[in-house]
Amino acid sequence: VAPKAQGWWLLFITEKLLSPSSPCRVSLRKGKSLRQSLKEHGLLEHYLKHNPYNLASKYFPALASTVSSEPLENYLDVEYYGTISIGTPAQDFTVLFDTGSSNLWVPSVYCSSEACTNHNLFNPADSSTFVSTNENVSIEYGTGSMTGILGYDTVDITISQQIFGLSETEPGDFFYYTPFDGILGLAFPSISSSGATPVFDNMMSEDLVSQDLFSVYLSNDDESGSFVLFGGIDDSYTSAGISWIPLSAETYWQITMDSVSMNDEVLACSSSCQAIIDTGTSLLAGPTSAIDNILDALGSDSSGEISCDSASSLPDIVFTLNGNAFSVPASGYVVEVSILDGSCTLGFESVDVDDLWILGDVFIHEYYVIFDRANDRVGLSSLS
Repeated sequence: VAPKAQGWWLLFITEKLLSPSSPCRVSLRKGKSLRQSLKEHGLLEHYLKHNPYNLASKYFPALASTVSSEPLENYLDVEYYGTISIGTPAQDFTVLFDTGSSNLWVPSVYCSSEACTNHNLFNPADSSTFVSTNENVSIEYGTGSMTGILGYDTVDITISQQIFGLSETEPGDFFYYTPFDGILGLAFPSISSSGATPVFDNMMSEDLVSQDLFSVYLSNDDESGSFVLFGGIDDSYTSAGISWIPLSAETYWQITMDSVSMNDEVLACSSSCQAIIDTGTSLLAGPTSAIDNILDALGSDSSGEISCDSASSLPDIVFTLNGNAFSVPASGYVVEVSILDGSCTLGFESVDVDDLWILGDVFIHEYYVIFDRANDRVGLSSLS
């Protein structure tokens, strides 16, 4: 197995919507994760000590209220970011395309936090198409909060009046080191803070896409090939056929999972459980007891570290969804190599919310994933 080096990806919109109902393809390239950035500055240990990690709170039911609870630590390892433009003339921002949240927001010139001193800031005075509102937005995070105002402006995927947040305050040191400026949520309106209409909902309502779906492909090539496609399915990635899985809730991209197994032995979720397919989480997450069972079966302790020499002999992890088996091989879940001691890190983490599982980028990397809003389902096509 060839373990992947930890990193992040930067998305660039390479094709604008040339006409209504045209698909829009977004390309990906590689860069650094926030974890790597903190390591380089010698701040990772300090940060983790003072900012306890709690992936679970991203998925609390409180997200459906006007003030959502969403810990930014979820984004410590995420690898996929993109550049969008807002306003006339265009102002560029790097955003996280997150299927686990629903709001679009970026830093603004009104922001007084230190985190805004090294990120791009939206200036409404420089945009002839900006429309202000008297509405506020507030999103509570595990280590602070993002607060700001709501406004409308053009987004470069030809959305003429997209509501978005302009931050006035942001959490202290976390945002300062993030490689992204803001977040573009791709989940459902039901979990949007302040009732703001999500970007893809506007794309659908303005007939900017021929199909009410978007799809994601993460290439094995670290440098090129990956993309997000709004409004279409690229048939060249579905030669293995598409397995459709119905959503169990219209909040996140949430589905029912039948079981999690290894070597034909069920290790977790034996009586079914809930799972969320989330581009805003890089790893595979599940209940602590289940993750401990998997790590033990793989010969690792709770740290998730293992000798890289043994990585090639590790078995597939199999997630059974809607009666079909979806495997993640060791080459997918061995996610980091330490140059210092030759140890590898396994791509699993704990989340303890009602037996909930999160299938993040480690899982998505193995499949062409279709997020189908028209039919409330997710499609998976094997890439192996």
